[in-house]
Order: sequence, then C-alpha cells, then structure tokens
Amino acid sequence: MKHIILYAIVPIIVVMLAGYISGKKGVFNGNNAKAFNKVVLDFALPAALFVSIVDADRSMLIADIKLSIISLVVIMFCFMLVYYIYKYGFRKQGVTQADAAIMALINGSPTIGFLGFAVLEPIFGTNAYVALVVAIVGIVVNAVGIPVGLSLLNAGNEAAAAAKNGGKKPNPWAPVIHALEQPVAWAPILAVIWVIAGIPWPKWASPSFDLIKGANASMAVFAAGVTLSAVKVNINWQAILGVILKLIVMPALLLIVGLIFKMTPENLAMLVVAGALPPAFSGIIIADEYDSYVATGTSSLAISVVLFMIFCPLWLWITQMCVGHIPGISI
Repeated sequence: MKHIILYAIVPIIVVMLAGYISGKKGVFNGNNAKAFNKVVLDFALPAALFVSIVDADRSMLIADIKLSIISLVVIMFCFMLVYYIYKYGFRKQGVTQADAAIMALINGSPTIGFLGFAVLEPIFGTNAYVALVVAIVGIVVNAVGIPVGLSLLNAGNEAAAAAKNGGKKPNPWAPVIHALEQPVAWAPILAVIWVIAGIPWPKWASPSFDLIKGANASMAVFAAGVTLSAVKVNINWQAILGVILKLIVMPALLLIVGLIFKMTPENLAMLVVAGALPPAFSGIIIADEYDSYVATGTSSLAISVVLFMIFCPLWLWITQMCVGHIPGISI
C-alpha cells in the first residue's frame, strides 16, 4: 500500500498541485487548460486508448467471460445510475442533462487507463490476470462508456439549443453521430473491432503512438490542476455524492455481483479495486472541452483521489473478509 501511495497517488497530487499553483500564479489560465485538454482529447487520449486495447487479443476477452459480462453490466449500470441521479435528482438545482452526462463520465467510470496497472500490479503482482482485468475494464470504460456519455452529452446540448430556438425537436441520431465523429469515441471502438476480428497488431506500429500517448496522463492531470485554479471549487452535496457513488457504490456492487456469480477470489479482488479507482480523468477533459459542470466535477475528482488512499485498502480488507483468502494478499 505504501508503494501504491508513493508511486500512483502522490504523483497525481503533485502534478495536479503544480497545475493549480501555476494557474494561481498566472503562468497558465483557464484558456490554456482548454488547449491542453484539446490536445489530450483529440490526440493523446485516443492514441492511448487505441494502443492499450489492440495490445489485447480475442482470446483474452473470452478467457473469462464471467469477468467480461460482470464488468460490462455493473460498470454501465453504475454509469447510468449516476446519470439519472443527477439528471432528475438535481434538476431543481439547475443541473442539466449535459451536466448529468459529465458526472456519469466522471463518477460512473474508474480511471483504469491512468491508474490500472499502477495500482493493481503492486498489490497482485505483474501477471496475465492483472492485464486481463485492466484490458476488460478499459474496454468497457473507453469503448462503451465514453461513446454513450458523449451521446447523452450531445443530446442534452442539442435539446437545450432546440428549446432556445423555438422548441424544434432535434434528430435523435444526431448526438450519436456527433459523438462517433470524435477520435476519443471512435478510436476505442475501432480497436475493439480490430481485436474481435483477430488481426494481429504489429509491434513496430506501437512506437508511432507511444510518443503522443505519453502526454495523456501527465497533461490531463496538470490541466485539471489549472482548471481547479480557474474555477470556484464546489465542495457541495453534488460533488460529495459523486464521491460516494464512485468509491462506495460501484465497488460494492461489483463485490456483491461477483460473489453471487462465484468469481475467483483473485479476479474478484482485482475487479473490486479497479471499480474503487478514482473517477475517470477523461470525464474532466470532456467537461472542460464542453464547458459543462467543470467546477463540481473537478472538485469531486480531487476529493476522490485523496480518499482513494483510504478506500483502496478498505475494499481489499472487505473483499478478503467475504472470500476468506485472496492468493498473494495478506491484510
């Protein structure tokens, strides 16, 4: 756990703090953060998603079909749960459909691409099962969650625009098409199709993506810090509820469903920890790009990053209490 805190969590806090301080000192501002996020959203993140998924193979997806189905069903259930809670629960507080979609993209998704290996490998070791969990959860979050979230976000924005322009009902397919036009949506879908088709990914092609994808995590976290410095931090019930839904509800549901369907203890523990990871940074990037719910979403993410240091060992302990013994883990 000391290794996780020092090598996975502390670097995020340090880089985010560097962005926050630079913003407060006037080195960068909110417009700069938008430019950083544009690079991440349109180039670095799609490259990272594509390469991380095509590195998997078709046999991995069917090797543990139980893991794949539980990951897809529970994570997307939590995704839509967050969306509907914010869409209808905070409507009177001015939360729009687009805002609800942003919170689903943030607190309805774990940041598996940024922290998956960094957190799971120190706990469970470097093995094929860790890679399997990271790959499957990554596909669910990036190839399913992001396109769905962008579609809901675009639908909300187009409905709001239509209401201002005489109430003309928007084309229901337009938000989906708009979402799929963006690299962050079509890149992971293309990668999944590539994997399912069984086409080997040439190793010589990866370095062409690696340089730009290297900017993904660092620039996204730094930009989140700059964004925090440029907006009024909203530590309110909306931000706190997002933390509860992400750090408590999602891993709890994964644990319960995994126990019901008798997942192996090690896979279950890895899936629960993956579900307890902080919110997805990609949601913050999209929030800033669309200028929607930025302050509350960023505040919720910042709180979750700090509290993860408590909830990660807590969920490991709870899982071990439920399954009796997790191979290689002693808590």
